[in-house]
Amino acid sequence: LLSARAAQSVATNDREQSVAFEDIGNIGFRQGDLDAALSAYTRGLETRERLALADPSNAQAQRDVSVSLTKVGDVRAAQGDLDAALSAYTHGLEIAERLALADPSNTEAQRDVSVLLGRVGDVRAAQGDLDAALSAYTRGLEIAERLALADPSNAQAQRDVSVSLNKVGDVRAAQGDLDAALSAYTHGLEIAERLALADPSNAQAQRDVSVSLNKVGDVRLAQGDLDATLSAYTRSLEIAERLALADPSNARAQRDVYVSLIKVGDVRRAQGDLDAALSAYTHGLEIAERLALADPSNAEAQRDVYVSLTKVGDVRVAQGDLDAALSAYTHGLEIAERLALADPSNAETQRDVSVSLNKVGDVRRAQGDLDAALSAYTHGLEIRERLALADPSNAQAQRDVIVSLFKISSASSAQDNLAEARAYLQRALVRNADLIAKFPNPQWQNDRIIIQNALEAIQ
Repeated sequence: LLSARAAQSVATNDREQSVAFEDIGNIGFRQGDLDAALSAYTRGLETRERLALADPSNAQAQRDVSVSLTKVGDVRAAQGDLDAALSAYTHGLEIAERLALADPSNTEAQRDVSVLLGRVGDVRAAQGDLDAALSAYTRGLEIAERLALADPSNAQAQRDVSVSLNKVGDVRAAQGDLDAALSAYTHGLEIAERLALADPSNAQAQRDVSVSLNKVGDVRLAQGDLDATLSAYTRSLEIAERLALADPSNARAQRDVYVSLIKVGDVRRAQGDLDAALSAYTHGLEIAERLALADPSNAEAQRDVYVSLTKVGDVRVAQGDLDAALSAYTHGLEIAERLALADPSNAETQRDVSVSLNKVGDVRRAQGDLDAALSAYTHGLEIRERLALADPSNAQAQRDVIVSLFKISSASSAQDNLAEARAYLQRALVRNADLIAKFPNPQWQNDRIIIQNALEAIQ
């Protein structure tokens, strides 16, 4: 940072100043100081816009503006301001498209368009507009494929195709088109494997294979093919472990191992092999705890511990070891509560607390402690009602309330408090009817049948 500031202080012209501001912004972004990064990028952008306005025929000056807009968009996206990110990316894309149109033989200009289409697609996907995301990703993929075809020995051009295919696959998977998603992921994997084979010392190339294998595994899991899923996840884990062993100080490499272990554990659990699942989850938990201890301010690292503890607890319940399950769930709940307290506007962290409370309640009920179960369920319901009220268009948030109401009713019924049990079920029915009306889904209809059956049993 000091060297970047020194370069800015001795810059001899405006463009050098803008480059120095970009360097300062890059450092701030890498360090997680988003406000400082945005400030530096914005100052650089302002300078570059003046230069581009003064010399509209200067392609480099115009491209500098596009690059700065991309950087500003990256910060805005990291801050969660998707509208501002989309605005910056779209403006940058318009400039890049003009430059590419004016110089169609310039591969850098063409690639800039492809990259920005990917960024626009990322924001559209985050906003839930999957059709717009797919359109942007597909256009970016077409450009990337043309560039790769024109320069087959260019590893970056080939990798761009693989990355674009993964993005297309992500949208197809989200749209429920698993065959199309698998096709995209498999094609991307083939490219990644060729690049990794050509450059075995390139850690990024090896990691790309691991990531693609996980994506293939995700689709296979959704298709119900557990053997194919386990094969993909296991291969991914082997690569991740080699990379982590080669670079033990690389937190991302270590976390990749954690992610693969959790995925392997999920498949093993689905296959009914609880011992293997517990082994994978426990190993993943050990890694997550080390990373969280090394970076206590990293919320993602802390949440990884919470996720691992929850999965360990789930296996312990399935094994009938309720005391061990309660210990894992309680520890996870403590972490979730700390994260929620530190970021009260984060709906995911708030929901994590409610999920943990329900799991604690489930164990307490299984142990026969109905008062403790009701206390946990009720606390979870309070959180879920707040989340549902804050985001009425979120179907999952609305259904979460129904689940909590059902759990409280069930525990009340077990205490022979039938009037209260009926009241909670009736509230669940009302919410379920509203959910069906707003968000038609066969799952909600199935929920309704379950609630009605429970109500009839009580009456």
